[in-house]
Amino acid sequence: MEPSIADPTSRIEQALKMVRALVFPVDGVLNGGRITRDSSGKELCSMSVRDAVALREALKNGLYVAVLSDRESDGYRPMLEEIGITDLYFGKPDLLAAYEEFRQFRSLGDEECAYIGDDVHDIEVLQKAGFPATPIDGADYLRNRVGYISGFEGGKGCIREIVEMLLTRQGKWPYAEEVQEGA
Repeated sequence: MEPSIADPTSRIEQALKMVRALVFPVDGVLNGGRITRDSSGKELCSMSVRDAVALREALKNGLYVAVLSDRESDGYRPMLEEIGITDLYFGKPDLLAAYEEFRQFRSLGDEECAYIGDDVHDIEVLQKAGFPATPIDGADYLRNRVGYISGFEGGKGCIREIVEMLLTRQGKWPYAEEVQEGA
């Protein structure tokens, strides 16, 4: 998606309707860019309940969800599996390779994938995904590389916003009023 070309609203609407999968990294998007450890060095993991509810809705409504991490991030595994997410690509230093592995496993084209990224390690995937987005607290230099900037920070509702947008535009978010064509 080329964000700088004219009529971005219709291009965003079209891109949202094509998406069949949501992909994002743990660090910066799921956890808000914080890694907290206890006194023994074990990572303490948390995530937004609103994001978790949205991810359940995404899965329930037929979207694939993949979570990537260049770290093992194993503390997040039980939380994500409890939600129902099975496409977990942890300990993958090359996020683009992990994205491609997921995409091929699910037989998806780039145009069918939304990707939320917040920093330099996400640039290559953002350039390929059909709907590239960043949280409002994503790195400044991503703003001209994405099709959408969320009004929420990573770890604080960004995932929820993107899921609601996707499902609403696809007529699968039963909690919102009907979206008028071109609105």
